[in-house]
Amino acid sequence: MSAPQPPALPPKLLKPEPVIVVITVGWVVAAILAFTVAEWHEWRPYTVAGLGVGVLGTSIVMWQRRAVRRGSRGAQSGLT
Repeated sequence: MSAPQPPALPPKLLKPEPVIVVITVGWVVAAILAFTVAEWHEWRPYTVAGLGVGVLGTSIVMWQRRAVRRGSRGAQSGLT
């Protein structure tokens, strides 16, 4: 008797693009506020760092997905 398998996730939950867009918009809004509202000037480094980490992470995900699509041997498995 084998262990029961969990059901597959719906395709809607497997797409990272909506999450990336929402989080990026949040960081952009925070950065705009940090650079325009004088009381929030202390948040400037955090918002710039947040945007930078987001760009780096998104670049790595896109790079890995491209490697999977072209069939690279060293690419991660399970990405589409």
